[in-house]
Amino acid sequence: MPARSHAAVVSALLLALLTSGCGTGPDAPSSARVGMSGPVTVLPDLTVEPDPELYAVLPAAVRAKGRVRVATDVPYPPFEMYAEEDSGRITGIDFDLGQAIGARLGIKFEFEPQKFDGILPAVQAGKFDVVMSAMTDKKARQKSVDFVDYLNAGPGWLVRKGNPEKITVVTDVCGKPVGVQTGTNHQKLLQQRQELCRAEGLPPIEILAFSKDSEAQLALRSGKVVADYLDEVTAAHVATHADGGASFSTVTGRKAVGEYSASPMGIGVSKELPGLKEAIQAALQSLMDDGSYRKVLVSYQVPGIGIAEATVNGALD
Repeated sequence: MPARSHAAVVSALLLALLTSGCGTGPDAPSSARVGMSGPVTVLPDLTVEPDPELYAVLPAAVRAKGRVRVATDVPYPPFEMYAEEDSGRITGIDFDLGQAIGARLGIKFEFEPQKFDGILPAVQAGKFDVVMSAMTDKKARQKSVDFVDYLNAGPGWLVRKGNPEKITVVTDVCGKPVGVQTGTNHQKLLQQRQELCRAEGLPPIEILAFSKDSEAQLALRSGKVVADYLDEVTAAHVATHADGGASFSTVTGRKAVGEYSASPMGIGVSKELPGLKEAIQAALQSLMDDGSYRKVLVSYQVPGIGIAEATVNGALD
């Protein structure tokens, strides 16, 4: 499907929100019409300018605060990580894209750490407005939040350097302990892989779930598991950067990881802020159209996970 132009998206959004009375008319509070922030330098070669039209259609409550509270599970590099160990300063693909989206909307995207399996409950409880945490857009999750889809990446194996277990096809892990982060789509996919083991008369995969992927990596280092199942982009980043590339390797491709859903990653948006997901969608599309989105992905050497159009709730299952 061809990407819609920024102008078309904004025009449609303005028409929908203005005619529905979402706080942009003459009776809106004064705080809803002031306070748009200025340009933001996201990367050394990328400064994002605010769009007054997009700012105007943000929910009044968001404009009044001038910020969106974003939940993210750190670390999960290169999507979210700390700039320096013990610094508390978050960086990564999601953080930079969040800063760019916020800048285009004329507000701030403020990121706070939250354990992955508690992210959606935290949004539903009103602690956060948005999730940006490499989260797969799934139909079941759409009951909790609406998704603006922004990336598409498949799973991969992180293994010890040189792949000593010789994992080449997915059934090579049958009967062996493997790690995965709890509450993720990868955990669900591993459960589905058990059918492949049964079909070949092999023992089931011993799935060990960890609250953070960094814990699964520690288990891999110690030999508690033979592999860690995660996003292929994260696997590649860890294999390249951990211990200067001396500790881990990756195994990717459908033969090795098994068939998987084509569902994209999504920015989860609270259902309690009508109009916010549409504003985020339009801002993201404008960043796609003007090349800013690609600059962020290129800066992390992952342009291949980019998509051409920002869609809403695009999961297939």
